[in-house]
Amino acid sequence: MKYRYLIIISLIILGISIPVKGQSASRNVIDQLGRQVTLPYDPQRVVALAPSITEIIFALEQEHRLKGVTRFSDFPTEATKLPKVGSYVHLDLERIVALKPDLCIAIKDGNPREVANLLESYNIPVYAVDPINWSGIIETVLEIGWLLNSEEKAKILTQNMRSRIQRVKSLVKKADYRPRVFFQIGISPIVSVGTGTFIHELIVLAGGRNLAVGAFQYPRFSREQVLELSPEVIIITSMVKTDAFERMKSEWNLWTNIPAVKNQRIHCLDSAIFNRPTPRLVNGLEQLARIIHPELFEGE
Repeated sequence: MKYRYLIIISLIILGISIPVKGQSASRNVIDQLGRQVTLPYDPQRVVALAPSITEIIFALEQEHRLKGVTRFSDFPTEATKLPKVGSYVHLDLERIVALKPDLCIAIKDGNPREVANLLESYNIPVYAVDPINWSGIIETVLEIGWLLNSEEKAKILTQNMRSRIQRVKSLVKKADYRPRVFFQIGISPIVSVGTGTFIHELIVLAGGRNLAVGAFQYPRFSREQVLELSPEVIIITSMVKTDAFERMKSEWNLWTNIPAVKNQRIHCLDSAIFNRPTPRLVNGLEQLARIIHPELFEGE
């Protein structure tokens, strides 16, 4: 008993709160934006304010805590059955409050700051994340695992991510050339992905040379500019599930003088695994590596 009291006194001196049986235990934490947030030790009613947050919570096998998600939370399919709280850009404050969450998890890139402030005025804690690269994604998975008492699952998940990323890096080291890649995410106007985006990082890790590097994250191009860049690989993707991008592929195929057309290296891919900072982004990396350097995967 003596040692127990010594431990408790030490925790108090260090400023660490001690949950008391029968009371609603809470803790003060600092989120990825540097904000202090008071939240439960064991949140039971969680609202995910972005599709990527929903995916991560499912990946951590903590979906039983989810009481609300945003409109385009479509992976896994079970997420589509959960109550919707608007889109992650246009959140429905009334719906969120009505769900009585004891924790909302937000993302800096998209969620309006004013909504987070209003939720906190209703005594609803909002923990914000800001994953901007691979290390940020891994950190976010670990932090959400910690928030939801799923640290062990988060550790296993991130170890798997690191292992798969390292395998791609090791394979790409064997390549003696980096093909010129044009990654198209918009049709009219033609929009690509530049420096400071997840997809740029994926292209580089997968052994390609991103033709849209520069000052803008999402630069626009004319058709003539793309032709002048002479891409060796063209990848076309979209969040909108239409046949417009297949038509774009057919249009590019008319320009037989560019290497990507000559060598039949135009690919239409699902955008979902490239646009969201989740563990599934590793799938996108592996897919890109196979497209950019198919010779490295022969025999698999």
